[in-house]
Amino acid sequence: MKRIIKFGFLTIALAQIAGCASIQDNKSASTEKVDAPVQQAQNQEDKYLWLEDVEGEKALNWVKSQNDRSLAKLQADARYKKFEDEAMAMVKAKDRLTFGGYIEGYVSNFWQSDTQIHGVWRRAKFDNWKTGNPEWESIIDFDELSKKEDKNWVYKGADCLNSRDMWNTICLMSLSNGGKDANIKREYDIKTRKFVDNGFLIPEAKSDTTWIDKDTILLGTDWGNDSLTESGYPFIVKTLKRGQKLKDAKEVFRGEKTDVSAGAYRVEDAPNHYEYFFYRSPTFFTNITFYQKPNGEIAKLDLPQKKSIIGLRDGKLYVTLNEDWTPRGSSQVFEQGSLVETSLAQVADNSGKIDVKVIYAPQNREAVQSASLVKSGIIVDLSKNVKSEIRFYQKSGNDWQYSTIDLPKNGVAGIADLDSFTDQIFYSYNDFITPPSIYMAQTQAQKPQIIQSQPARFDANDLMVEQLEATSKDGTKVPYFVVHKKNIKFDGSTPTLLYGYGGFEVSMLPNYSPYIGKMWLERGGAYVLANIRGGGEFGPAWHDAGLKTKRQVVYDDFIGVAEDLIKRKITSPRRLGIMGGSNGGLLMGVMLTQRPELFNAVVVQVPLLDMLRYHKLLAGASWVDEYGSPEIANERAWLEKLSPYQNLKKRADFPEPLIVTSTKDDRVHPGHARKYGAKLEELGMPFLYYENINGGHSAAANLVEGAKRRALEFTYLSEKLMD
Repeated sequence: MKRIIKFGFLTIALAQIAGCASIQDNKSASTEKVDAPVQQAQNQEDKYLWLEDVEGEKALNWVKSQNDRSLAKLQADARYKKFEDEAMAMVKAKDRLTFGGYIEGYVSNFWQSDTQIHGVWRRAKFDNWKTGNPEWESIIDFDELSKKEDKNWVYKGADCLNSRDMWNTICLMSLSNGGKDANIKREYDIKTRKFVDNGFLIPEAKSDTTWIDKDTILLGTDWGNDSLTESGYPFIVKTLKRGQKLKDAKEVFRGEKTDVSAGAYRVEDAPNHYEYFFYRSPTFFTNITFYQKPNGEIAKLDLPQKKSIIGLRDGKLYVTLNEDWTPRGSSQVFEQGSLVETSLAQVADNSGKIDVKVIYAPQNREAVQSASLVKSGIIVDLSKNVKSEIRFYQKSGNDWQYSTIDLPKNGVAGIADLDSFTDQIFYSYNDFITPPSIYMAQTQAQKPQIIQSQPARFDANDLMVEQLEATSKDGTKVPYFVVHKKNIKFDGSTPTLLYGYGGFEVSMLPNYSPYIGKMWLERGGAYVLANIRGGGEFGPAWHDAGLKTKRQVVYDDFIGVAEDLIKRKITSPRRLGIMGGSNGGLLMGVMLTQRPELFNAVVVQVPLLDMLRYHKLLAGASWVDEYGSPEIANERAWLEKLSPYQNLKKRADFPEPLIVTSTKDDRVHPGHARKYGAKLEELGMPFLYYENINGGHSAAANLVEGAKRRALEFTYLSEKLMD
């Protein structure tokens, strides 16, 4: 378990195991491979492959021409300047939450503003911070660093040697060029506020590091010689000594090239004492875990592949299950979605019975969102019908019992920060119309007290929140939230923005958004958040229901929510717009293919759209377990029907979409958005397009760029839905 400083907040999180589905050597009909000539013919038919050349002159000229055209149109609207000013006011606000994490008597955070574009990692004494006017001390200023080195550095986190003596330790600072996932890692001494001379320096790659001691790290990186997986991640882990060249590092663990990734992480089982684990990820949702025993032997753990290890204490391993598990020597089935306790020694052995104790088992419409060890027990963040409940589990004899933490209901409560070996915990809470606050409790028996609140960014006095249900095509009840003015007329006239994601077991929760509130809700619009299948709102089964060739249910759910809004006369197709990014961008593309007549505005953010080539573009191969493989016959047949790029046809009922992406996105290739836009252009169909030249997967490398993007989006939505 690593303590990773993310600077916006402090997290204590296990390394996430991500993987790419390998093509099984299986001759059954379900895994019959597609002939290479079929794929080659499809590529030859794609006249816009040149737009996949990310930094190519011809491709960037096309991007710039589209940007110029679309910016001229949207920025000519008087509302654009107002929206940009409102967004910039939020960026400039001095009363934003400043809590990031609590470390050794200090509050630290990563702070960005209109003048600190790249941001600064800073700290203030906790007692001074609580006065509301803290004296901040800079740890590292990324604007100064970018200026000094003539780089566009975007901070991507820091892996620190000793989290229990944070202000006297060294960290591997991750710096990205313009916001890409790939980054360089440079050793930084927090005590001296300087990069270490001749310290660790890892070249740009999607690397993973784990400290062993001050002079040794475990490193997964691009070692050259075909050392990355098909998804572009490392699968070879080596030990690297201080001053040692990469070519001289010693291999200690190896996965397979067909994995998504393989790596290492450490788990703190006692203060400043770590146990080391390795993993292989055959698919995005599976991981095979290994443990380095005290004698140096690396043993495979007898655990299910769909799981997450949340911590280790006194020889006990704590695990959340994403699939049913019957442990060795037992006839009992432990249900997916459960949190369990087991013995590290038993799962690391290859014989004998594995003892397992259930801590939490899911009830109807419940799911664990996170779980963390503290000194006296385990803090579990639950979603109960898409609203949060925080529980404290404590062992009583041989059983686990829980109490509920006294936090506000009907919104999103979570852990802002904690230390595994104390009971002092910082919580957070917000909901659609309640701005975020930070709470603190010294013990589990103490009622959490507010220590910082963000002022409201929009007037919510005349707003109301409803949780409703739609019925999907197969009869499944799909919940969704609606935020709107209390006095709206149910005549279909309310401009409504519907947001969806529906993938990768990501939960869409009712969070406060100052931008949506100020730019949309205050102006009479309604906002809808759909909790469709594919997400994690109701646990692994809710996600698994929409995997691969079963994915149509995800799109049916979203259509069902849209139709329910229209049936209830909250809105109408003339006034209904939709928005989604990344996997949600694919959702938008599918809606434009399957039901374009339902919508008058579609914001397509950093999307996947070419589902016959997605696995060959950047990290795309890692998502085969979610979408299916274009190289397996029956899965390709489904993807051919699904893929928005291949299924784009000229039609009169097609709304003019706004497509947003980023040149520096090295996760979802900008070629998806570019090629889709080029095909729209060829067909003579209207569309707007904006590609941020810097920005990474969020399509905005900094707060100022983010303000501009939001201003463009809400100008577009206003023109389409409010005019």
